[in-house]
Order: sequence, then C-alpha cells, then structure tokens
Amino acid sequence: MRALLAAVFLLFLSAPAEVAVAAAQGHQIPIAQYAYQPGEMTVRVGETVTWTNQDQAPHDVVTTAGPAVLRSPLLAQGQSWSFTFTVPGVYDYYCSVHPDMRARVTVLPDETPPAAAQPETTQQPVVEPPPAAIPPAHTAAPTTTTAATPQVVAAAPPPPNGLDPMLLLAGLVAAVTTFCLLLLGSRPERE
Repeated sequence: MRALLAAVFLLFLSAPAEVAVAAAQGHQIPIAQYAYQPGEMTVRVGETVTWTNQDQAPHDVVTTAGPAVLRSPLLAQGQSWSFTFTVPGVYDYYCSVHPDMRARVTVLPDETPPAAAQPETTQQPVVEPPPAAIPPAHTAAPTTTTAATPQVVAAAPPPPNGLDPMLLLAGLVAAVTTFCLLLLGSRPERE
C-alpha cells in the first residue's frame, strides 16, 4: 500500500514539471528566403517567440500595429532574438531592411482561470416584495430588477500601414542627388 501511495505521490509531483517544460519551450520563426516562416502564428500570453535569421542578408522584427511595440536588433545570419508576449492582441510586423517581408503573431489571453472564478448563472428577474409601510387601501405592483450585463466594445481597427519614414528620407536623398547630377551634366563646357 505504501509503495502505491509513493508512486501516486511521485506521479503527482512530476506532472507540473512537465507542463512547465512544455510552456518554456516557446515557438520558433525562422527567417529564410526573405520571409518569416510561418507568416502567421497564434500563441498565448506568457509564451515566447524566437526569430532566427537563416539568410545571408540582415533582417529584423519591427511592429507596424499591435498593443505593444516590438523592435529587434538587426540580426546577422545565425543570430536569434526572442520576445515574450504579455499583452493579448494582433501584432503585425515587418523587416525594416526589406519592407515587403511581413508577418503576424496573434496573442490569445492566458488559459488559466482566475483564482476566484464564480459559477455562471442565468440572468433572471428579481421580484421585490412591496414595502410593508404602504397602507392596505393602496397596493403597489411588484418591481422587477435585472442585473446589467457588461457591454463589449469592439476595438478600433488598426490604422493602415504607412510608408516607413526612412524610405521617404532615402527617396528624398536620391531625388536631390539626381537633380544635382543633372545640373552638373547640363552645364556648358568651358574652353
């Protein structure tokens, strides 16, 4: 009997350790062939995502929309960067070096129930008895009160993605350089 109790006790103690190891493993997003693979991933709050650059070109991870800002350093080939998500929501991101590289991580709320979870009850009207101070000649109709239900307000959609300010600056520099070269090339030659 003691051996059986000891085995059950050891089994009980080992179960939470396995869950912790599974949760700590996280998710991997390789960056290969100028793309994040997979392009969309769903995780839970508290989980970690690791991006690893497998291309020869440098890449990074920069959010364009989401409840929190992500900005990794520039990753050379073989380098990794990890982020643990703490706020649920949809995170759209891209590579600032290669703006056509885009992907999304959807973060769902944590699965653990709140510590003091209350059982669900159906909403039923509450009938209050008439007050005793009303004279007998006059009887009041019973009043009904219903509990207010919370209303869920939908979040506004994320703003459309604009151009990266660095791309606009690079275009402006290229335009000014071209203009100067055209001016120099159009000068009459001096003899």
